[in-house]
Amino acid sequence: MRMAVLVLAGLSATPALAAEALPGAQMSLWWALPFAGLLLCIATGPLLFHHFWEHHYGKIAAVWAALVIVPLAASYGVAAAGEAVLHAMLLEYMSFIILLFALFTISGGILISGNIHGTPLFNAGLLLVGSILASVIGTTGASMILIRPIIRANDNRPFNAHVVVFFIFLVSNIGGSLTPLGDPPLFVGFLRGVDFFWTTVHLLPDTLFVGGLVLAIFFVLDTILYRREQRAPKIKDPTPDSKVRILGLVNIPLLAGVIGAILMSAAWKPGVEFTIQGVHVELQNLVRDAIIVALALISLVVSPKKYRSANGFNWEPILEVAKLFAAIFICIVPVVAILRAGMDGALAPLVALVTTASGQPNDMAYFWMTGILSSFLDNAPTYLVFFELAGGNPQELMTTFATTLAAISAGAVFMGANTYIGNAPNFMVYAIARNQGVRMPGFFGYMLWSGVVLLPIFVLSSFIFFG
Repeated sequence: MRMAVLVLAGLSATPALAAEALPGAQMSLWWALPFAGLLLCIATGPLLFHHFWEHHYGKIAAVWAALVIVPLAASYGVAAAGEAVLHAMLLEYMSFIILLFALFTISGGILISGNIHGTPLFNAGLLLVGSILASVIGTTGASMILIRPIIRANDNRPFNAHVVVFFIFLVSNIGGSLTPLGDPPLFVGFLRGVDFFWTTVHLLPDTLFVGGLVLAIFFVLDTILYRREQRAPKIKDPTPDSKVRILGLVNIPLLAGVIGAILMSAAWKPGVEFTIQGVHVELQNLVRDAIIVALALISLVVSPKKYRSANGFNWEPILEVAKLFAAIFICIVPVVAILRAGMDGALAPLVALVTTASGQPNDMAYFWMTGILSSFLDNAPTYLVFFELAGGNPQELMTTFATTLAAISAGAVFMGANTYIGNAPNFMVYAIARNQGVRMPGFFGYMLWSGVVLLPIFVLSSFIFFG
């Protein structure tokens, strides 16, 4: 469960702005080491040294952050280092943690009780509903609400691990590609200035193509396995069919309020700013964050505790993400500074890989490089790295280079499904399913599933939309 809410994490515009004061063209790749080291620890810690990571991840994150702050202060002065950290923490980090807290809290108060027999048609329908829901309340929220119902529906079937695998593909990843609320990279883009509904319009064809093919493959596979099971000895259903009820409906308008607050901050520009130690905070963002916090607190008051208990709700996930992403916001600052230097910076070879001979962006390269890294590292900072690599100007990326931004967005969101560590809900769903008795494939077994099902679809999609 602790890894669950990492999926809702986001980064925003100002790390790039703070990085402008740093001489990116003069900075070596050593400055990227803390960022890479931190992401590597996040990717491998829960799997390779789980117990040590569980008790010391905050200390590990703090060490990597210190390896950025102290050298920055020593090399460029306390003022420059302090400004970069304040920009990252006062603006981006606060916006991120507030939205995360709200979506996690409000969705945790919604409970689906009861059970329906897991036929192929029912399973496909629930995956479709979950995929749509993922773009409304986030992949983490949708995964938390629906994973237990779909496990209950299939707990009397001898073949049920594939249902959870495809749940991760669709609900925990691909389905969250249509709004900034769906997946962390898209919220990164929103905070960088990408319009709220830009992804809805520009990623819809690719999402329908990829998601539709994955869902069709699931239905065929589940139908074959279901028919085979009908000829096998029956297994007693540990959760007999009963009336399905959606409880905690008071949280639905609260989720709508969160969406409304975000849309308000994008549309309302009063031109009022407050300055805190050189950091400019805009009024509309303060109002947005205040409304979102209030909605989350209301959810805590009006939602019965028994609903949260039945959902396995606890505060450990948000404590983990608060510590880890505080370090990520800090560690990415020098990386962004280097990227802003373009061909004059230490990451010039990376720039060359995603640039054609004529100097234009190579959209297919952006899709695959963003996707491959997002398969093993957190997709929010990966998105930000390639967003900056493509120029970092949201107006140009939404218009002149719209296919480039779509390639970055699709690669980051879709390919988070390739491994258990590609997106935080993946690991959460895996842990819940194992605890419920589902014989889930191991790390490389899951990658075999994604390699056989997803990679061919991604190859076809890349040629159709970014070739």
